[in-house]
Amino acid sequence: MKATALLALSALALVAAAPAPAAQGPAAVQAALADPARDAKLKELDASRKPAEVIAFLGLKPGMAVADMFTGSGYWTPLFAKAVGPKGSVTAYEPEQFYKGKGKENIDALVAATPGATLKTFPFERWSGPAQAYDAALINLDFHDLYWVSEKNGIGPSDPRAFTKAMYAAMKPGGVVGVIDHVGPGGDTRAIVDKLHRIDPAVVKADFLAAGFKLEGESEMLANPADDHSKNVFDPAIRGKTDRFFFKFRKPRR
Repeated sequence: MKATALLALSALALVAAAPAPAAQGPAAVQAALADPARDAKLKELDASRKPAEVIAFLGLKPGMAVADMFTGSGYWTPLFAKAVGPKGSVTAYEPEQFYKGKGKENIDALVAATPGATLKTFPFERWSGPAQAYDAALINLDFHDLYWVSEKNGIGPSDPRAFTKAMYAAMKPGGVVGVIDHVGPGGDTRAIVDKLHRIDPAVVKADFLAAGFKLEGESEMLANPADDHSKNVFDPAIRGKTDRFFFKFRKPRR
């Protein structure tokens, strides 16, 4: 009896000494958002980006491999890492043309401080990823830039449909791609993007459907009916408050 009791006590001691499992999933995302040590500039974006709701709509789960396309400030990378946990991974992709100066330093530091995250750069006009590597990806406010030509920034022209085909190849069967962008009017897409940095939602749908994706859902969580679609998204009157569409595309399992 004494031996049995000692074994039981030893087992309890080992359990107590074992490290707690790393937080992951929705609770971990909420905790990260509330963390007082989080960068103040990133926190300022929360109200307009609704990260917890976006992650839920994408359906991110522990263990997934996620691509953060056109990572920019790196806003989404640490939040995705919290959602997928230690058995998951996040790849932050940034165009070579933007990977320089202070922005480069900030992204490097953020990715280095995020367990499970890696950074990859690519020529803006020619993205490709590993075959069937990702369960989910997000393109946040950047798909329209594939229609943008800027000699000043060393960009363009890109082939948006080549990009969506590359995305299709990089997603696992059943994988999802979320696209959030500024709602724009119909017409000459490149001209509209150059003038307003907006895009007609119908153009985005057509590009992804042409690649083989299926439109699984769309959300109005980021919509703003008061937005004037004729204004440039950087206009102080509307910056950060644009009307945004949110599509969820899925690669068929077969």
